[in-house]
Amino acid sequence: MKNFKLTALIILVAAVVSCNNQQQAGETELAVPVSIENVTLHNIQQFINTTGTARANQEVELNTEIAGDYHLQNNPATGRKFKLGDRVQKGQVIVRLEDVEYVNNIALDAKKLNLEISQDEYEKQKSLYEKGGVTLYELRNSEVSKTNAAYDFESAQISLAKMNVTAPFSGVITELPYFTEDTRVAANSHVASLMNYDKMYMDINLPEKNISEVEVGQQVLVTNYTISEDTLSGKVTELSPAISTETRTFSGVIEIDNPQRKLRPGMFVKADIVTASKESTIVIPKDVILSGNRGKYVFVVERNNAADDRRITTGIENQDYVEVVEGLKKNDRLIVKGFETLRDDSKVKVIR
Repeated sequence: MKNFKLTALIILVAAVVSCNNQQQAGETELAVPVSIENVTLHNIQQFINTTGTARANQEVELNTEIAGDYHLQNNPATGRKFKLGDRVQKGQVIVRLEDVEYVNNIALDAKKLNLEISQDEYEKQKSLYEKGGVTLYELRNSEVSKTNAAYDFESAQISLAKMNVTAPFSGVITELPYFTEDTRVAANSHVASLMNYDKMYMDINLPEKNISEVEVGQQVLVTNYTISEDTLSGKVTELSPAISTETRTFSGVIEIDNPQRKLRPGMFVKADIVTASKESTIVIPKDVILSGNRGKYVFVVERNNAADDRRITTGIENQDYVEVVEGLKKNDRLIVKGFETLRDDSKVKVIR
């Protein structure tokens, strides 16, 4: 009988210990490991994304206007002949042509002398007219001679300037076909190409649904995969009010500021048109938001290490983040990892 009671007591103790162990194990299993972030205030911008090709704001092909002997000029900045990639200033001579016969036919010095004589004669006739020494007709004739001489001299200067191929704007040489020095080139020969890409532009086509969101003057953030660490600033400068019946899109133009010339003509770029922005507001990652019958919600950790499902109201958003208008406050402990299997009041263990 004693052995029976002792055996029963041992079984009872073992059952109690087993139950306690199972209870502790159950409590341990219920504490879900999670990572959290404290809710803070941030700025957020809402975008419309588009892509396109960046083009130089100014570009030109430079051709000779007359035939002549080819002479590539020195770059004053380097002291050497101009080459591909060199910057030139507006009005700088890139190529000079020489043709003695052409210069002689222009007779610039003779036309300059004729202009000086005509000017002196006009001043003489004007003085005599004021004293009654000549008629108005004679004065007008001398004025016509002076004017014609001025036109002749100006035309000679224009003809002489055709011997110089000059930069019409400041920019970078992007093409420089090779010609042997001092060889004769024909009129209308292509001798250089020039681009100014301190400012650039890109043509865009946006879906019909965005036509009410995009306006001229909106800020644009421009990036390229080769300069992903740099974001360039731009703005919408043109928008078409018409929708294409074929593509259901509308067109526009974005101007890009490129002062350091990091973006190159022809590069494929991504443009984010800023349609809305907020400063110092609650912003959270989009991927922590869940949806249920009662709307959107997230999980936060309460002081008793229990998960609380918070219903939230969202505002503007972009590809990665969203503004929370209601439901969260600053310093709330937002669960950002491990929330997928949680329910309201689930026990959690914060592992950050």
